[in-house]
Formats: sequence, C-alpha cells, structure tokens
Amino acid sequence: MEINNDLKLAVIIDAENVPNSNVKGLMEEIAKYGTPTFKRIYGDWTKPNIVGWKTVLLENAITPIQQYSYTTGKNSSDSAMIIDAMDILYTGKVDGFCIVSSDSDFTKLAIRLRESGMKVFGFGEQKTPQPFIAACDKFIYLEILKTEDIVKSLEEVEPVAKKHFLLHQVDNRTITLITTSVNDVADEDGWAFLGDIGNLLIKKKPDFDPRNYGFDKLTPLVKSLKKNFEIEERVTENAKIKHVFVRTKNNKSKTNANKKRKAGPQ
Repeated sequence: MEINNDLKLAVIIDAENVPNSNVKGLMEEIAKYGTPTFKRIYGDWTKPNIVGWKTVLLENAITPIQQYSYTTGKNSSDSAMIIDAMDILYTGKVDGFCIVSSDSDFTKLAIRLRESGMKVFGFGEQKTPQPFIAACDKFIYLEILKTEDIVKSLEEVEPVAKKHFLLHQVDNRTITLITTSVNDVADEDGWAFLGDIGNLLIKKKPDFDPRNYGFDKLTPLVKSLKKNFEIEERVTENAKIKHVFVRTKNNKSKTNANKKRKAGPQ
C-alpha cells in the first residue's frame, strides 16, 4: 500500500478489547500512514481492569470517552464507537480511520467507511476474526509493535536478529501468494517492480506485513526465498536510489526458452 503521510486520520480505540501495553508503538505506527486529528478511546472507566490506561492516555493526548456497561457480558464501547465514527465521517474533516480493536463487531463499520471513500486501517491482536481483517484496507497486528519494542530494548544490550520474533512462518501459502502477485504485475520478461507487488499483496491480504515473518521490509523477505525468486536492483537517475525488481525462477526459464525459439536453429 502506498503511504500518504498527508492523510487526516480519526483514531478510535476499544479499551476493552486491546491492551494498553504498547500505545506508544501504536501511535508511532499510525503516524506512518497520516496525522491523527481525532484520538478517542472508549470504555467503562469505572471498571478496575482498564484503569491502567490513565497514564498512557495523558502521555499520548488521547481523549477517553465514558461508556457504561448496561448489560453484563457485553462490550459497552461498540455502539458508542460506531456512532462517533459516523459522526466524524459526516464532518468531512478526515481522510481515513484507524480502528483499534480485536472485535469482529466493527466489520460492518469498516465496510461502511470504505464505501464512503475512507481509508481504513485496522489494529488488533492475532485473535482478531478474519472478517474484520478483510474489511480493512490494511490490518496491523499489535503483537508486531510489541515485538519491535522488545527488539529495541534487547539491542541496547546486544544486536538481536528480528527474525527470532515471528508471528507467522513463511509457508507454502505465503510463497504462493507472493508468486502469483509477482506474475500478476510482471512485464513480458517476467520482471515486476517490488513496490507494485507490495501494494497488490496488501489488497489481496490486508494483514500481509513482512514484520509478521520477522523482516523489516519486503525486500529482505523476498531475498530470503532464493529458491523461488531472483532480484534485480536497477539504478535510477538518482544514483542513491535503486528500484528493486523481482522475477520468479519459473518465469526466468520460460523467458530463456522463448528467446531460444525466437532465435531459431543455430
């Protein structure tokens, strides 16, 4: 997904469905996609289990919204978040929303916001149901952000390879997803620009993120799959900037075979 840091974003957080342990990392991640103009968090602040948010909210200038629990066993924040999100939508003052929750109840909200032309970024734990993930333009697992903090703290003592902290393994399904995406945007010689591949991967799988597999970026992830892909770095007009192109090994064989056929008998 192309990142537009000029996006004005509304951040709405479900305090009853996400931990408060990494809000700093959450806000830093959101800053990559735009500027948060609304920052609200919803919960029943009379409950002792969410009082740990107080310091976090003050440090990050997040406005708490009180929502009493009217029914036992129900998340009281859902309806308030949905109503406020629609109110914010109709103000016309934002370009997108960041919905921070692991609750599938926000699936319809995400769909509705996207129908109105909003960018929707979802943030939640690995337990988040797939329908909510699929309803977002991009979904980021909160465990990634926590892992980054762990790595930073450990690297102060000694260098640590981030690949030691994995949410998912690079399995055959992941390799197939990358392979089909490369072929979908490849030119006649089988080469595809890595930026286009990355955008297509997120469209196909909103929770796709190289950090899930222990890599900071897509380039080192693809480079680790030497048996499946080859990479070519092409110099641009700016010598300091190189464009990365990827081709599947199968496409390379096909291209060579086509060239031999066109050349004819020697």
